Amino acid sequence: MTLKSYQLLNWTVTVISLMICIWLSLVRIPGLELFGIIPNWVLIWLVAWSLKRTLLEAIVGGLSCGLILDGLTRAQPSHIIPFIAVGILTVIIYKRIIKKIQEDFISVALIVFGMAIMLETIRGLQLSISGYSDLENLWLHQQGVALSTAILSSLWAPVIYLPLSRWWALMAPSNKLKS
Repeated sequence: MTLKSYQLLNWTVTVISLMICIWLSLVRIPGLELFGIIPNWVLIWLVAWSLKRTLLEAIVGGLSCGLILDGLTRAQPSHIIPFIAVGILTVIIYKRIIKKIQEDFISVALIVFGMAIMLETIRGLQLSISGYSDLENLWLHQQGVALSTAILSSLWAPVIYLPLSRWWALMAPSNKLKS
């Protein structure tokens, strides 16, 4: 296989994995719900994507995820800002903390847990700013959503992270050939 075909295969697998995560976010699979909340599959994918990427690549990944979700779901409040924030913070956490310790599925699950809480908090702030009338109930609901999403997403993070990280590590030599 040539370098171009490796790169095409890598991008194809990457895009298909994102599309699967988006599809999983839109359907309800029995047994994956906790009080009507499902894992944030797109968040898990974005964390896996952003871990060993540059800041710009993480921002583009967050922007892409946010735009796709805004196009498929209710765009108010927008998904763009929280997903870009997740991409940026994941890169910073990886470069400052995880890279110095050890990267494994436990550290990824902890990052996903924190990012899920942050993402839902930003979405709650966006709802507050947009003029949501019952702020007390909004924040009570957001706390439950944030915690449930964080728990479920962190538990399911290895299912997405491990195969993708192994794939991207396998494809890394072909990326270095182009340099």
